[in-house]
Amino acid sequence: MSEPKNLSTILPALRSLMRMDEVWLAVLATIMGVGGGLGVVVINSITVWMHTFLFALPPGQGLSESPVLNPVLAVAVPSLGGLALGLSTWALARLRPSNLVDPIEANAMYGGRMSLRDSLIVAAQTAWSNGVGASVGMEAGYAQFGAGIASWAGQKLRLRRNDLRVLVGCGAAAAIGGAFNAPLCGAFYGIELIIGVYSVATLPFVVLAALAGTLTVQICGMASPPLIVTLPATVPHDAYALIIIEGIACGLAGIAIMRGVTAIEAAFRRSNISLWARPLLGGLVVGVLGCLTPKAMSSGHSALHSYINVSFPFWVVFGILLAKAVASAFSIGSGFRGGLFFASLFLGAMFGKVFAGVVGIMPFVPALPSGLYAVVGMSGLAAAIVGGPLTMTFLALESTGNFSVTMAVLAAAMAATITVRRLFGYSFATWRFHLRGEQIRSAVDVGWIRALTVGRMMRPVPLTVRAGASLEAFRQDVPLGAAQRVVVTGSTGRYAGIAYPAEAAAMVGAKVSEGIVESILHLRDQFLLPGMSVKEALRIFESAQADALVVLDGPESRAILGLLTEQYALRRYTEALDRRRKEISGE
Repeated sequence: MSEPKNLSTILPALRSLMRMDEVWLAVLATIMGVGGGLGVVVINSITVWMHTFLFALPPGQGLSESPVLNPVLAVAVPSLGGLALGLSTWALARLRPSNLVDPIEANAMYGGRMSLRDSLIVAAQTAWSNGVGASVGMEAGYAQFGAGIASWAGQKLRLRRNDLRVLVGCGAAAAIGGAFNAPLCGAFYGIELIIGVYSVATLPFVVLAALAGTLTVQICGMASPPLIVTLPATVPHDAYALIIIEGIACGLAGIAIMRGVTAIEAAFRRSNISLWARPLLGGLVVGVLGCLTPKAMSSGHSALHSYINVSFPFWVVFGILLAKAVASAFSIGSGFRGGLFFASLFLGAMFGKVFAGVVGIMPFVPALPSGLYAVVGMSGLAAAIVGGPLTMTFLALESTGNFSVTMAVLAAAMAATITVRRLFGYSFATWRFHLRGEQIRSAVDVGWIRALTVGRMMRPVPLTVRAGASLEAFRQDVPLGAAQRVVVTGSTGRYAGIAYPAEAAAMVGAKVSEGIVESILHLRDQFLLPGMSVKEALRIFESAQADALVVLDGPESRAILGLLTEQYALRRYTEALDRRRKEISGE
């Protein structure tokens, strides 16, 4: 019994330290960074072993960089692996029908609260999907593991909402930084994609976690090597127009890929193929493409390092690009777990080579090495699909070690991002939330808006009268100045409308002696429901041009639950906004 007692004493003490001095939060962020880095090491070790064992690869050879695969294994492993994944997903859906929450959704909707068990499930599914050769990225497993561990620790310490959100970003940043051996890329992944808001107050914690995660992976001997690619010493000024055009083309290609994944997913859903059988069919498609080119399989990370500096004939590189895009779309669309970050890097590099082949036959185009177009395409397409232009810019900088291309990569990444925002409006992660009915466009915290509901803000109705009561009786029961408004009910007690005593007091003659309260009712069909958020309530106030509305349990029963004024709702909304502003600015 002494251990729980000691733990119950230690946790409140740690919580107090972190609230009093942010140095302790920095220590916790660093520890979570080490945890995120260890998660990368574990997941990588599992997938490398699976590739080597299942596909009979030579030790040290990546799956996607293999020159050729045994066709039987290339088809059988992803097909049977997809079947195993499909059966486990079907069983999991029956046992736990709710969606598994990822770091972006957790920070946007739930104040950084994630289930550790769900995070381990996602990490395991991602490792399995990649291990059997599905064309999915590993970032989903890495980030989910790192963020899940961080969220679990933060919840145990009962951190404040904003601190917990930052810690989730730290866990994800450490994982991505360790995966790419790029701490700045990891840090900005945590800021741009997981936290959603850049802040000087949060930057140090995320950077510390990313550094800790990267160093952990390096110490374990699993750091990603740098990209060996031929790049110009300087990028000529007259080449920037072409680079921006390539960025725009990357944006359009990213939209096409995201639409393709959604179309295949919808086709599987409409086909009435059982949930457990879909990954089997997706794995079969991937296996067939893997027989044609192994570069279509797995995340493409090893292929990126092996082939980014290799010159292919135009139609060969175009075929590789098409095969990888189809394999990725079928993998994710059929139900394999993973993302498009890693895959989009290899796709972008191949897209850049295709772009180089097109512009190479044009007159008056500056002669540039295809490696530049490949690096620009890599970052541009990843920025288009994943989001985070600064994340991808730092990734290119850290992976190539070449400062001369940074401006070109940044220009292309920004052009791709603007193109996607203007024509599509979502990254791949937020687009999938949109398909589920969640209006989430980033990880910016909007969960507090949903928590600030009409049901939480409403007040009891002080007085009600019957609609059939006479106006004379109404004037006597509610004299002028006693109340601004009175809620009126019908004969069965259901909501009928709102009457204003001032309007009744201004009436004279027969209108008063013969009239009833029903004749002066307003807002008969304008009301609020307890589950509405404060923003929804304020929109209804504006459309109804009312300063107060009744809260009903439903449009059919019309039972009165309370009353909410626009002034009070605005005050609560403003107070909540001010709290969030202070949290972001570190006040």
